[in-house]
Amino acid sequence: MPLKSYGEMVRLEGPSGAGGEHARQPTGWGRKLQAYPELCESDACKTIAEIYNPKETLYMVARVLMMVALAGLVTSTLYLLLVGLAAVGFRRKRRPRAATELPPVTLLKPVCGIEPQLRDSLESFFRLDYPHFEIIFGARTPDDPALAIVRQLMHTYPEVPVRVVASGAPLWPNPKCWSLAKMIDEARFDCLVISDSDVEIAPNYLRELIPPLLEPGVGCVTTIYRGKPTGGLWACLEALGMSVEMTSGVLVANLLEGMKFALGPTMAVRREALERVGGFAEFANYCSDDFLLGKWIADAGYKVVLSSHVIDHIILHESLRQSAIHQSRWMKSTRYSRPKGHLGMALTFAMPYGVLGLLAGAAAGRPWLGVMILAATFLNRALLAVVAGWQAARDWRSLAYCWLYPLRDLMGFGFWLTSYLSDQIRWRGERYRLEVGGRMVKV
Repeated sequence: MPLKSYGEMVRLEGPSGAGGEHARQPTGWGRKLQAYPELCESDACKTIAEIYNPKETLYMVARVLMMVALAGLVTSTLYLLLVGLAAVGFRRKRRPRAATELPPVTLLKPVCGIEPQLRDSLESFFRLDYPHFEIIFGARTPDDPALAIVRQLMHTYPEVPVRVVASGAPLWPNPKCWSLAKMIDEARFDCLVISDSDVEIAPNYLRELIPPLLEPGVGCVTTIYRGKPTGGLWACLEALGMSVEMTSGVLVANLLEGMKFALGPTMAVRREALERVGGFAEFANYCSDDFLLGKWIADAGYKVVLSSHVIDHIILHESLRQSAIHQSRWMKSTRYSRPKGHLGMALTFAMPYGVLGLLAGAAAGRPWLGVMILAATFLNRALLAVVAGWQAARDWRSLAYCWLYPLRDLMGFGFWLTSYLSDQIRWRGERYRLEVGGRMVKV
């Protein structure tokens, strides 16, 4: 709105209605215009007043934000379609034919302390339906509490060959790789299966995992996993993230370019492929050793196969703080191990754009449009939970709690944002700084 007089541009101070000695004096722009009153009638002054009209500025900003929200809705919907296509292909994937001769397998299981449902997780490996396998457990010290459970299970299942390796205090930044390097020296077989301590498997685990590894040119086989919460809201939300967000990313990557990485909860590798990339010593200084193991095996000319088998990953963190620390560490390690893919994750979220659309619609005077965008993004995330979590990972919680996944989507976006705020992580009570490529430096 153009100015009509000098008084409209003068900001006064002092009590209202004061006069004489107490008359309010102009300050700032008002003092300058007092010296040059002809400016207030100039075209330039009128143009400035029109440009910096607060309502007009707010409306313009709201429109820009609305466009961003609509663009986010489009990209997240395209991502949902890709996940749906990948999930259909994954479920239709033919299970490998049963091999006439299954090779003996060495299972490498690093453990560290007591975890929720640890006995059930470890016992599932003693119940495997497989002709010939051995299990090697590794810990820092022989008196690690987890090894007490291992010894109980050895007594319960005496027919299962088991050995225990005490690796001592790690001399590498990555303690898991330090333990694995000590354990592999005791492995008798060339088919190696590495799995985390917090996973639970079915008896047919090896029967479905090993046959693809026997195909020519295959150097590594890995699996997706569904989250299994130990209790509480935060554990449930983290489990949904594993079953839905993680599964979605893996399936889409496999659809678009094939597997170029591996997933830590389960990695079956040929000994020759592992030695080809330098063994576990090559991953001593890296946080994402599982991702790099698959990547470097693929770079060496081997195939990495995503198995149709799905395992359970036990959620260890019941409090918000514990869950946030774990998920932030994972996000930061992803940011450094594959920076471009991590940056592109911004286009896969939906709920942040829904909230942005709601606020922009209210500011632009179109609240109904904001509500529609929010509702569309909510439906988008609920469908993603059903498609990725239920159809692909066969996680019944993703179906039952699909209405809760939009909240997890918002949390995931928050963890993604915070991954750019710091380069430090906490792991097993130690603090590390991440560098290019995911290298860790102890702080």
